[in-house]
Amino acid sequence: MAKEECISEWDKTGNTSALRNRKIIPTSEKTSQTTSTPLSEDRTSPTAGHLSKDGSQSSDRTSAQSSSRGHAANEPPHRVLLMLVAGLSFSTRLYKITEPPHVCWDETHFGKMGSYYINRTFFFDVHPPLGKMLIGLAGYMTNYDGTFPFIKPGDKYEHHSYWGMRGFCAALGSFLPIFAYLTVLELSQSHTAALITAVLLIFDTGCITISQYILLDPILMFFIMASVLSMVKFNQQRPWPFTASWWLWLALTGVNLAGALGVKFVGLFVILLVGLNTVWDLWRLLGDRSLSLVEIAKHFLARVFGLILLPLLLYVTIFAVHFVVLNKSGPGDGFFSSAFQSRLIGNNLHNASMPEYLAYGSTITVKNLRIAGGYLHSHWHLYPEGVGARQQQVTAYLHKDYNNVWLVRRQGDNETHSGTPDLVRHGDIIRLEHKETTRNLHSHLHEAPLTKKHFQVTGYGINGTGDTNDLWQVEVCGGRKGDLVKVLRSKVRFLHRATGCVLYSSGKTLPKWGWEQVEVTCSPYLKETPSSQWNIEDHINPKLPNISLSVLKPHFLEILLESHIVMIRGNSGLKPKDNEMNSKPWHWPINYQGLRFSGVNDTEYRVYLLGNPVVWWLNLASLGLYLIMVAVASIAIQRGLSLGQKRIEHCLVLKRDGGLLLLGWLLHYAPFYAMGRVLYYHHYFPAMLFSSMLTGITLDVLLKSTELLLRPPYCDWLQRGGQLVLLCGVLYSFYLFHPLSYGMTGPLAHEPGSAMAGRKWMDSWEF
Repeated sequence: MAKEECISEWDKTGNTSALRNRKIIPTSEKTSQTTSTPLSEDRTSPTAGHLSKDGSQSSDRTSAQSSSRGHAANEPPHRVLLMLVAGLSFSTRLYKITEPPHVCWDETHFGKMGSYYINRTFFFDVHPPLGKMLIGLAGYMTNYDGTFPFIKPGDKYEHHSYWGMRGFCAALGSFLPIFAYLTVLELSQSHTAALITAVLLIFDTGCITISQYILLDPILMFFIMASVLSMVKFNQQRPWPFTASWWLWLALTGVNLAGALGVKFVGLFVILLVGLNTVWDLWRLLGDRSLSLVEIAKHFLARVFGLILLPLLLYVTIFAVHFVVLNKSGPGDGFFSSAFQSRLIGNNLHNASMPEYLAYGSTITVKNLRIAGGYLHSHWHLYPEGVGARQQQVTAYLHKDYNNVWLVRRQGDNETHSGTPDLVRHGDIIRLEHKETTRNLHSHLHEAPLTKKHFQVTGYGINGTGDTNDLWQVEVCGGRKGDLVKVLRSKVRFLHRATGCVLYSSGKTLPKWGWEQVEVTCSPYLKETPSSQWNIEDHINPKLPNISLSVLKPHFLEILLESHIVMIRGNSGLKPKDNEMNSKPWHWPINYQGLRFSGVNDTEYRVYLLGNPVVWWLNLASLGLYLIMVAVASIAIQRGLSLGQKRIEHCLVLKRDGGLLLLGWLLHYAPFYAMGRVLYYHHYFPAMLFSSMLTGITLDVLLKSTELLLRPPYCDWLQRGGQLVLLCGVLYSFYLFHPLSYGMTGPLAHEPGSAMAGRKWMDSWEF
């Protein structure tokens, strides 16, 4: 088929691709160019627009560039459709944004953290800080004063200004259908595919619900979709490297990658997607023999700057702002080291003074040097039956608490003597008496609760009276016999005299009988590790002189590294909340079970996070359909069947652009199968965005393939009919299930008289 005919036939489909406005090449040049540059490579050719040997192309570069960029995305119908998509997206997300006027689901966490930023109070969270910082900023800009406590779901907001934080999240969530529309339009050059994608996302009840509350998810998904759109836009700039627009989209990709990672570590998945795309792009450039090694090196360095150095700089800057803003002591102090705490205003270690050396009779707290290892802690509760000896529990606790306080006693001495106390030295044998319960730190040959090869540690005796299993030898790591124990600065081990084991924080979380605190054991393995090393933090002894602790303040890189270790360990140790069911990854694509955001009975205002079943099941079916279509198309091409230029372009869109979206879906979904932490339904929503975009492209190509079965105008009627059925199905299902997002009252779905009667299509749905 002649190239002019291909362009003409391509125009008839209504698919406004870059081919529409390309300069028609004279017949004398056409044969050689068609032979050397297949049409399948035309859109991505790295040498498009470069000088030819005779310089003939350079004179037309400006006109070719402007015509090629003047594709469908700049035509008036596109602007009208984009305005329609934006209007519907914002209206569905901002509708009833203040309802219900009470705390819903995880607003209790992220709303509270926004308040911490307004109050400049340090806290601990398992996610990076950008999302919470933006929530706090949105609240501050809309006159929220940071005084609402966010104690539990259901608490009334009353006079507090919460709408700004919800509105900010909803606004970012409103951009998701817009970004998806633009991304699919850039990939497929089809308004139909882009519009199908936008409709699926605009009228998905799950996307609406997760966007309307004070959560990290809409912020995360905003940056993920912005990263993908920027990457696709950058890919379209390949013919014009190092121009202003090329640099703009490269830089925006890097900025958005930093934003995604700065909200949640899930942002690593979109970084991997962009990374794989970049590797493939560089590999293609390496194979272009028209480029010199210097030009390839320039491409490589530009991507290193835009996609590695720039995001890294922005990511570190986010944490720098985080540490500057949160400069007051708060509930997260105990997760961090003593040196970290010394920089927080109001912490007992900030600009504090205390005795420099540990002494007998001192009141102390003992902190494990393992990150998030906790304070040595005990309480009145006993180990349950069948868990070692039924004696008092000893744990590690991550928060500051009165039950972390111990008294340093000499072997066999329960009295506090007058005069200057003796100092504790390397090799001394001591007892640690729990101040609240007066029981001694004790170990014996019973196995530990969780770490079975270690020994159990308990509280034993009363009023300091116990037995020889209460004796511990103090060892200063790297010290010699007679060395003094320095408060905060000495790394100390406690060697159990009777068994020869060493006091150890395993990092494992105890069951509910242990109040989900950290297990403390006595390890028979004597190798020095942070888990077996401790430091003396609080130290009170009025008989000793005090020194200033200002020398302890750490450097920025030290606190940056420590904060990441704490976040990663905290993330992996997350457990389900009480009365809340977690889910498994295979549940998510089939819409097996949602999440209660608010209300559990017929008298409460109920909001339930559940995807529009028609949208989600259509996405699931389209994944299988996509694989079948790609397989059929590949076989047809391999067999040399005459498909025509238009259908070859359809195949390329499916394989190249659909493949990119399929990879994005896999990268945002498959890793959850390997995760050991607790998982929830909302973790699937980033993958769902990619699935919806893939559905748009797949269904568009499927409908256009009716030309293989019917002649015009019947194929056109069938296409329009299919599009109409799809639109009506999505809209009707939205009508049926929109109360899930906008609130329900009255009887539950399975009860008589319910407004949702007959809509509980799966028994696992809980509305």
